[in-house]
Amino acid sequence: MRKNFVFAKVSRPEIARIFLSPAPQEILDALVAEGALTSDEARLARRVPIAENITVEADSGGHTDNRPLSVILPLVLGLREELRTEFAYSNPVYVGAAGGLGTPEAIAASFAMGADYVLTGSVNQSAIEAGISTGVKSLLAKAKATDMVMAPSADMFEIGAKVQVLKSGTMFAIRAQKLFDLYQRHTAFSDIPEDQRKRVEKEIFNASLTEIWDKTRQFWEKRNAKEVERALKNPRYQMALTFRWYLGLASHWAIQGETSRALDYQIWCGPAMGAFNEWVKGSFLEDVSQRNVAQIGRNLMLGAMLTERLNQLRLYGVHIPPDQSRFRPVPLDENLRPTPPQ
Repeated sequence: MRKNFVFAKVSRPEIARIFLSPAPQEILDALVAEGALTSDEARLARRVPIAENITVEADSGGHTDNRPLSVILPLVLGLREELRTEFAYSNPVYVGAAGGLGTPEAIAASFAMGADYVLTGSVNQSAIEAGISTGVKSLLAKAKATDMVMAPSADMFEIGAKVQVLKSGTMFAIRAQKLFDLYQRHTAFSDIPEDQRKRVEKEIFNASLTEIWDKTRQFWEKRNAKEVERALKNPRYQMALTFRWYLGLASHWAIQGETSRALDYQIWCGPAMGAFNEWVKGSFLEDVSQRNVAQIGRNLMLGAMLTERLNQLRLYGVHIPPDQSRFRPVPLDENLRPTPPQ
C-alpha cells in the first residue's frame, strides 16, 4: 500500500500525460541502485500512475493558460482512459475540474462533462477564512465577470509570463505592464528617458529607482547574494530585479491591507468571482461577513445537484417556471438542510 500520493493540477494534456503515466523506468532504476526502492517496489511502481488525482485547471486566477474547461477537460479525460488501458491500472484515476467555477450551473456542467470532483479557488478569496485584508474582500465582492485582466508576473517577469488579476479598483495591471514595457525597450536605467523615469518614480514606486534598487539589493543579499552579483554585471537584469520589487510587494500590500498602496493591490482572481457575486445577489451570501467556505461550498454543491435534476426534468418534457429554475443560496447545515439565519 503506497503511503505517499501526488495531487497534480494541470492545464495542458502533455503535462497531464506525465502525471497519468508511471514513473519513468530510468528513475526507478536509479532509485533501486541508491537503495531507495527495492526491486519489487520498482516493479509495482510500473503499475500505478505518478498521480491518481489530476485536477484540470481552466481559466482561473493567477497563473493560467486561459483555456476553456469544455476544451481541456474532455481531452484529459480521454487521455486518462487511454493510459489506464495501456498500463492496466487496477485502481481508478480521478480527474477533477477547476477554473471558472463560481455558480451551481458551472459545477453541474463540470460533472456533466465527466469530472469526478470540482475545486473552487477565486470564490473563496472573499470568504471569512481568506488571509487577505477586508478591503480586498470588499473589492472582490463587487467584482463582475469582466473585471479581470492579465498582468505581468513577478516570478517570471523577464520571459513575459502573466497572471490573471482583478482590474476593478486597482491600478496594478496598468502599472505592472508599464514596467514590463520599459524593460522590453531599454537595457538599463540610464536608457530610460528622464520624463518617463520621473513618472515611474512618482506614480509607481513613490521613491527614486536608486532607492528601490538599494532595497532590492538588501533583500537579495540576505536571500541569495549571487543575484546581486549578477545584477551588478548586467544592468538589464538589475532593472528586472528592481521592477520585480513592485510586482512582488503588490501582493503583500493586498494581503496586509496597506491602505497607502490600495491602488497597487495585486489580487489574483478569475471570472468565477464575478459570476459568483451575480448568483448570490439578494441572498445572505451577498454580505461578505456571511461568506465562509463551508456555506459557499455547500450552496454551490446543492445548487449543482438541483440544477442537474431540473435539467433531467426538462429532458422528460416537464415545464419548469423561469422563477423556479435557479437555486439561490440559503444557510445550510452539514447535511445540506436549511437552517435559520444567524
